[in-house]
Amino acid sequence: MLTALSIRDIVLIEKLDLTVEEGLTVLTGETGAGKSILLDALGLALGARGDSALVRSGQAKGSVTAAFQLPAGHPVFALLAEQGVDADGEIIVRRIQNSDGPSRATINDQPVSLNLLRRLAVGLVEIHGQHADRALVDVSEHRRLLDAFGGLEAQAEGVAGLWRKASSAIEALEEHRALIAKAEAERDYLEHAVQELSSLAPEPQEEQRLAAERQLMMQSEQFIGALEEAEAALSGDGALEAKVNAALRRLERRKEGAGGRLDQACATLDAVLRELGEASRAIDDARRQFAFDPQHLEKSEERLFALRAAARKYRCNVDELAAVEARFKAEMQALEDGGAKLVALERSAKEARLAFEAAADKLSASRRKTSKALDKAVAVELPALKLDKARFETQIVSDAAKPGTHGVDRVEFVVSTNPGAPLQPLMKIASGGELARFMLALKVVLAAKGSAPVLIFDEIDTGVGGAVADAIGKRLARLAEGLQVIAVTHSPQVAARAGRHMLISKIEDTGSKRMVTRVQPLSQQSRQEELARMLSGATVTDAARAQAGQLLAGQG
Repeated sequence: MLTALSIRDIVLIEKLDLTVEEGLTVLTGETGAGKSILLDALGLALGARGDSALVRSGQAKGSVTAAFQLPAGHPVFALLAEQGVDADGEIIVRRIQNSDGPSRATINDQPVSLNLLRRLAVGLVEIHGQHADRALVDVSEHRRLLDAFGGLEAQAEGVAGLWRKASSAIEALEEHRALIAKAEAERDYLEHAVQELSSLAPEPQEEQRLAAERQLMMQSEQFIGALEEAEAALSGDGALEAKVNAALRRLERRKEGAGGRLDQACATLDAVLRELGEASRAIDDARRQFAFDPQHLEKSEERLFALRAAARKYRCNVDELAAVEARFKAEMQALEDGGAKLVALERSAKEARLAFEAAADKLSASRRKTSKALDKAVAVELPALKLDKARFETQIVSDAAKPGTHGVDRVEFVVSTNPGAPLQPLMKIASGGELARFMLALKVVLAAKGSAPVLIFDEIDTGVGGAVADAIGKRLARLAEGLQVIAVTHSPQVAARAGRHMLISKIEDTGSKRMVTRVQPLSQQSRQEELARMLSGATVTDAARAQAGQLLAGQG
């Protein structure tokens, strides 16, 4: 549900903070008070097209913030998670409109695109009014609503799964057919390529290994020269080892009479002799490691050049040669397996297609049965809404030539508002009031099935009064038992049905001397006065107050 709405510097609204509650909330006020501004502001927060004209005169920017509280598992959370937006219970949507044109949006303080905002809005709020652009009557949604009404979601999802399986099987079959055709056209080339690559037998990372070995062998003479110089320094004229050995012998001859004072010197010299021996052996070991056979270098270079030549020939990297070989072998196998794989793929594709078609036919039958129940339920609602001469019908057109995840059905709600008039799409209803009341009838029948958690009805009672207005109020109240409903109304009968009543008014700000829009919740007494104003017009009479009291008392 929508829990709070905050507006800053939008048109005539300087600052507005509303707390919204469950059930039915109505917004009333005189014509021009700013009811449409409030809905335009909410629409802006939900991704409607931005406009710098919305920013209050003299301000650099305006903003609208809407907070929603949703139950765990609501589809909106999956959408946000998919887009990397953190959300845990509460969702705060903010739209900032700059006076110089551009706007930006955030969800839980994370910047988001307007496309994501609009996708999110579909799962949060539905706005129904006298204008098609607000009614959100999308023909592509009619099939989903019908399935929701009949509890067909699981059956529809099963059909969608079978369609995906059949599509994958058909795609695999077509790919294999294309593979066979390509292989047959290039048989001689494939045979040569497979033979050449099999003989070459490329290995993973072989190019890097051979290049490193080649580089090392080409530099080995330099390394061996450095080692020989090191060896000469140790064993040249007046070799260091002989000098250290002579010094040790001299000290050892005097060691006995020195009372231990020469022990450390002798031990150190002895250690030096051992280290010198280790150094010589290490130099020998290193020299052997750098020793190489010129023929080995030649073979490594030949191998490296052969791999690179093959890579150029087959237009790939050296490391991809093994994969190219495997692909060529698969194409040859497709020619040599006698068509066994093709037959298996054809059988799988046929079985998958038949399974989908059978499930789609069953789903079509279920939808047609459900459509009759939906039409009957909507027809029951129409007379009380002053649509007694109207006819509602769910049209289902099944076309096996146009299958998809939805099955084979195109579903559309069509209506006729006058006897003898042809059925036509909802969006072509001439009267905005009739369209809004049709949407109300549909919503009452569908209840919470497939609906957004917040429903907003914008002046759907225009042009009706008395019993019809009361019928509209009853249905809005019924909807509000399972959903949050907000209604902008001029009808006292509708307003009397609300659990909460807010008054929108336009007043002159004493500081700026400019007109501003204010919204205030009404107490029971203030509410009776507002209903009396709606009943009597400019001058509120005692009779109107009494009638307003009766309206309120009748809802208790």
